Amino acid sequence: MFDRWWEHAVDNYTSWEGGRAVAMDLYYDPVVDEHLASPIGLIAPVWYLAPQRREFAESAWTLAATMAGLLGDNQPSGLEDPNWSVMLAWHTGEFADQEVKSRLWEHLDESFEPTWDRELGEFTFRFGFDEPYPRGQLNARAMAGWVCTPGAWSRIFNTPDLDKFEEPTISGVDFPRVALSEARWDGAVLHLAAHPQNASVANTRTRVDVGGLPSGGQWELLRPDGSREPIDVSAGATELDLVVDGGRYGLRRR
Repeated sequence: MFDRWWEHAVDNYTSWEGGRAVAMDLYYDPVVDEHLASPIGLIAPVWYLAPQRREFAESAWTLAATMAGLLGDNQPSGLEDPNWSVMLAWHTGEFADQEVKSRLWEHLDESFEPTWDRELGEFTFRFGFDEPYPRGQLNARAMAGWVCTPGAWSRIFNTPDLDKFEEPTISGVDFPRVALSEARWDGAVLHLAAHPQNASVANTRTRVDVGGLPSGGQWELLRPDGSREPIDVSAGATELDLVVDGGRYGLRRR
């Protein structure tokens, strides 16, 4: 199916200008016989194809990245429309090395309008839309591309981390007042850090629930200042008191 889709897309739905591809159908409406040709049509399926047929997904990304001047000695261009540039940013993390990714983001930082709302404790891209609220879908795609490293998206599906379903779990976080900037189990220690939403929350205290801890043994909480506190764990569960200042805690067996 993918072979036929890609052959049909390239042969029949790609327009050419100056020897390079510039658009492919995003969709076709047979009722009104309307083709919506757009560069987005070329790259939109990449995120879904990558875990299944990586060679097709990567070839589509390579063509789109070449069109945008991202590869080779050219300067990035034609990325003014955020609907297009977000797509490219979304996928570049999966396929490109850090040099290419950095070139793209250096260019996009000028048009994505990165914005800190200190009161809400939120970082978003506004994309120059001059709207009261940031676009959630575009922000999700952009940030997925920012955090993604080569092959990471494909590995989620092809080599999933199923052990996480048997490992400790954090719940009861007082979000958005408090966010966990770290919540990681390394097999022996549960690493935690509570981050404040804004300055009014900083250095207050919060409680979180921990479940799924290995049975048996005595537990202790290693605080950021190096002190240790014995922790009662019953049936693999406990409650922890944390200072909301970004300090790193460690829950472990004694």
